[in-house]
Amino acid sequence: MNGKIVAVFGNMVVASIPGRVVQNSVGYCKRADGASLLSEVIRIRGTVADLQVFEETRGLKVGDEVEFTSDMLSVTLGPGLLGQIFDGLQNPLPKVAEKAGFFLTPGVYISGLDQQRKWDFTPVAKVGDSIIAAQSLGTVPENMFEHHIMAPFTLRGTAKVESIVPAGQYTVEQEIAVLVNEQGEKISVKMQQDWPVKRALNISRRRLMPTEPLTTRVRIIDSLFPIVRGGTYCIPGPFGAGKTVLQQITSRHAEVDIVIIAACGERAGEVVETIREFPQLIDPRTGKSLMERTIIICNTSAMPVAAREASVYTAATLAEYYRQMGLNVLLLADSTSRWAQAMREVSGRLEEIPGEEAFPAYLESRIAGFYERAGQIELHNGKLASLTIGGTVSPAGGNFEEPVTQSTLKVVGAFHGLSRARSDARRYPSIDPLDSWSKYVGIIEPSKVARVRALLKRGNEISQMMTVVGEEGTSTGDFTTMLKADFFDNVYLQQNAFDKVDGATPKDRQVFVFDRVLGVLDKDFDFKDKSVARKTMVAATDMFRNWNYAAEGSEEYKKLLGDIEAFIESGAIAQAAAE
Repeated sequence: MNGKIVAVFGNMVVASIPGRVVQNSVGYCKRADGASLLSEVIRIRGTVADLQVFEETRGLKVGDEVEFTSDMLSVTLGPGLLGQIFDGLQNPLPKVAEKAGFFLTPGVYISGLDQQRKWDFTPVAKVGDSIIAAQSLGTVPENMFEHHIMAPFTLRGTAKVESIVPAGQYTVEQEIAVLVNEQGEKISVKMQQDWPVKRALNISRRRLMPTEPLTTRVRIIDSLFPIVRGGTYCIPGPFGAGKTVLQQITSRHAEVDIVIIAACGERAGEVVETIREFPQLIDPRTGKSLMERTIIICNTSAMPVAAREASVYTAATLAEYYRQMGLNVLLLADSTSRWAQAMREVSGRLEEIPGEEAFPAYLESRIAGFYERAGQIELHNGKLASLTIGGTVSPAGGNFEEPVTQSTLKVVGAFHGLSRARSDARRYPSIDPLDSWSKYVGIIEPSKVARVRALLKRGNEISQMMTVVGEEGTSTGDFTTMLKADFFDNVYLQQNAFDKVDGATPKDRQVFVFDRVLGVLDKDFDFKDKSVARKTMVAATDMFRNWNYAAEGSEEYKKLLGDIEAFIESGAIAQAAAE
């Protein structure tokens, strides 16, 4: 069914409707040179439809044809996704570069899966078995995982396996099984299947409340502001505060199976850096490239706005697909601010009534809908799987009061606010321990966390007071409290991401170190003056920081641990050295 273009506004096209057209369906705008530009119906007004084009509209003119389809904007799901680098429409960028060169040609779309590659298929289901949607029919090896070939997600009720191919090598396009549904209709099953990106993929027995802590090996996150499997969190912060490095650490060391990174609307230089660095990162669990269990979705700020908006949904759908196999998935969206800006541009072209700062009035619901796709589920086979979503926010000037940050804070379970002052002071990760929060329970007892946070707050108050009255106007007791807060900040909250030991702290070591640090904080030092207090806490800080850099079980580790235990017992070693 074809219509005609009646107007072109930037990346939006207005076309006549020859018949019935469904909102959110896909259309192709045909240029005079033969290029077909992918677009999506975003609004229907009587006999015309508004379409957002996922390409530059240069070359389109009034009177050009628009081919309407009944398909939704979808991604192709199947083996071969891991290790790939896609754009927001699931075009594999390396293959696009091979076909079109370094300057992307409009209208070039390539399947997200290799249609020629053969996979070693091992059937699990047998002829006569009753099958429900998303149930495994067989497996193929994909890197370190068993990739399950599942029954169609659109299957309603049960179906009988009429035939299934024997073990062997097959492409994703070949038929591997035939099912017969309750209406007697035959359904051909291939290794690949499509799913609309804006529809959540959640076929499960039940949805569970996320409670299991997700260890990232970043001490300030795991101990003070934890996240959980199937939970949500956000990392707002100004440019240059360390969001990208923090994401890299998390992707390497978080206890998850699959990592999906959506570089949405970031500057081209940052995206190129991500693409270059990730294949070089070594997975600490396997010793191989981290890309073997990673998928990257790239859409730079120079790419069309509509594709930028679609990239977040594409990443979420791929993440849900692997969760449906029973895996634990982590989705990192960088940044949701750029995604929101794309929505604002599209909303402006539709001439919708703007909300705060010209963002659309439905901004909150869109952000909430995205984060609600996270969660822990119990599959029909009893296996637990999770999708954890972490989104970065880039508020202009580090202003956390702007609409995107505030809308995000209403729906996430943890807030890791990055501080410009901490990053300028080289206190990394620059998560502000006073502004950040988490609704989840982590690896440290909540009562201990509350005590430490109260100490940090009091230490900050004393430090601010000292800027007015000076050190001489502060009592020795208050001065000691401030030194304790600074001690905790230096030895526990700060981490050297580039050190082999300190860069990633296992859960058991975090708990062990936290208790030793707490032993120092709880100690009632009776310092005779501020000079002794300062020297003692500086000596203790050096001792603990050296301990953080020592490999567990080494002679240095054991010696420093002995010194620390002696100091906690009496304080005599550090005090004597200080005096």
